[in-house]
Amino acid sequence: MIRRVEPRDVDAVVELVHELALYERAPEQCHLTSEQLHTALFGPAPALFGHVAEVDGQVVGIALWFLNFSTWDGVHGIYLEDLYVTPGQRGNGLGKKLLETLARECVAKGYTRLQWSVLNWNEPSIRFYESLGAVPMDEWTVMRVADEALQKLGSSL
Repeated sequence: MIRRVEPRDVDAVVELVHELALYERAPEQCHLTSEQLHTALFGPAPALFGHVAEVDGQVVGIALWFLNFSTWDGVHGIYLEDLYVTPGQRGNGLGKKLLETLARECVAKGYTRLQWSVLNWNEPSIRFYESLGAVPMDEWTVMRVADEALQKLGSSL
């Protein structure tokens, strides 16, 4: 069953985010806490939204997302931050159902894009996404300013 994330799911979702970080070979970079996630999802000004895949009362998959905006299209879209299904539940269609749910959200609200990033080495996921009609944006490079560089940039006048 796919449904919107609820406050009772926060601890399980945090655990799956940490599992995803391990899968992506960067567990030391994941510092998410239950308190942070709860505030982001359910605080006074939620900036993050999510869905979970539940099997036999257990949260076994997540899709965490936020709105972006296309100045060219003039409307919002969804940026999928995290999509993860536990290894024991892969191949059961849950990842596809999570993406279908987000696509339905886009269609219902008139959003023109459902977008995400995938690691270049993650061939199984790339093949899966392409099977759903996703197209790699090879002409774009993701840029990021973080840590010391962010502090330096943010404190310059």
